[in-house]
Amino acid sequence: MVPRRCFDGKAWRLWALVCLVVVMLLPVLTARAEDGPPDIPPMRFVVVRSNAPGCEPNCPEWISADGTIAAGTPALLKRTLKALKGRQLPVVVNSPGGNVDAALALGRMIRKNKLDVAVGMTVFSGCQPEIENCKDNKGNKGKSADYFGIVHDDGAMCNSACPLMFSGGVRRVIGDFGYLGVHQITTIYHREKLLYRTTYRIVNGKKKIISTKVVSRKSAGSYKTYEMSRAVEKTLSAYLREMGIGDGVLEIMKATPASEIRQIPLDAMLTMKLVTSRDAVDVLTTASLCGLGQPATNCREIAGSANKTTPSATLKPMIAVPVQPDAAKAGGDMRFVVVRGSNPLCNPDCPEWISAEGAITGQTPQKLRQLLATLGNRRLPIVISSRGGDLSSALAMGRLVHERKLDIAVARTDFVDCDPGVWNCLATEGAYAGLSIDAGAECDSVCALVFAGGARRLVGPRARLSLYPMGQKLVVKAYLDEMAIGPALFAAVERRSAEGQLDADMMRRVGLTTGPQSVDALTGSTICKAVAKPDNCRGLPAANAQADAPARL
Repeated sequence: MVPRRCFDGKAWRLWALVCLVVVMLLPVLTARAEDGPPDIPPMRFVVVRSNAPGCEPNCPEWISADGTIAAGTPALLKRTLKALKGRQLPVVVNSPGGNVDAALALGRMIRKNKLDVAVGMTVFSGCQPEIENCKDNKGNKGKSADYFGIVHDDGAMCNSACPLMFSGGVRRVIGDFGYLGVHQITTIYHREKLLYRTTYRIVNGKKKIISTKVVSRKSAGSYKTYEMSRAVEKTLSAYLREMGIGDGVLEIMKATPASEIRQIPLDAMLTMKLVTSRDAVDVLTTASLCGLGQPATNCREIAGSANKTTPSATLKPMIAVPVQPDAAKAGGDMRFVVVRGSNPLCNPDCPEWISAEGAITGQTPQKLRQLLATLGNRRLPIVISSRGGDLSSALAMGRLVHERKLDIAVARTDFVDCDPGVWNCLATEGAYAGLSIDAGAECDSVCALVFAGGARRLVGPRARLSLYPMGQKLVVKAYLDEMAIGPALFAAVERRSAEGQLDADMMRRVGLTTGPQSVDALTGSTICKAVAKPDNCRGLPAANAQADAPARL
């Protein structure tokens, strides 16, 4: 470099003004995890007042937190809490995950304000948060609330980074039908090209730096890593200890690939102190909280509102998606029965399966849980035929099927000897005799979402599967992503709004079915003769098999 002489107005000094342009590629860590589908909107917070019939004038209220956790989410919660002026309302969260740093900030903010947290889904009456300038509630609001609704836990989720936010609650509840899942963190490194200008002078023959300034930044691409770094692990471990949570949560996160989501069972969450009780979201939001001698802190009484026409008096509680009009024709509520193949060719070792037929209602997930509990570690495929029903219950069922890694096929079961619905029809060795047939079987509407939870998913050429566009689109998209079914299925359904039935080629192309086989691949009379015997095969004593065989013809 050529030295320059600079005159300071008083004396001569010899300066060497050297401008060095330094080009560097620096990895800049973005402390976030790609946990939620990118098309799910960022989390929004709204204060909701219960519209449970008869709760006015004193009704419970809560903060609904729904959506993906983004970098700006903590600022939104801070604004909401500031508007509440010290009122302590529980947070009802439903989120697929998102930014890890933001989730930690949310958890600390929740703990600092001594708030309770529950996994649940808020269903709004009247005004919806996504509708701008909504006035549906204005005529009834007075000093009441902008939003009214109810809460349920069926189909609600708190996945990936969301459990970090959840950990901040003083009381933390999920219940049997909520879903909390974790997996390994995806860390994104962004490369930047930095141009520096460094100015220095020569003092006694040595360079002395005067200043260094970044004059430009340019992106140089990015890369991901799916393994938790020591720094991130240390941060998360310290945070969980701060919140009083056991190390088991972090160990499950590290052991679960980023491409999967592992649900933590309720008993394990209790052991890890991730939840504080077996209660569900109702313990924080039910209307009965406000009828006690000492109402809960989230109750708010509004003088005279009981005599007004309020949403809680005029609107029936909404469900996420109403039971389909034709669901009642499907033979009533869904019935689960363990069936043993009645073809004598299979004796004494025959396949068994779970017959699931009828409408999907609020009680259906619990019925399935109870049946699976009786089976212990046995994994029987599900043979399903249903015309649909309640969305949130279907999501809960699908997650249960996915968790237990059960196979599923669209077909119906024809019972031999007698129908399980008849009072004197008794099971033999824990199962009813029957045959699986795909002719005339159907799996419509939300039944297809239950089907999506299966490990192997089969629809034979004579069976029908139909999926129509439905409400709660973002919830459905997040669920399909959770089941590792790509966005092509959802896009296909949206394009085929006039015709819901999906053909075999399309189902395989979008990943809804796992092969071209029919239900026979799971329940056929010869499958138990294979060298690698399927899990659903069970042998009976030869004497019993011979005695029972004629009755099953």
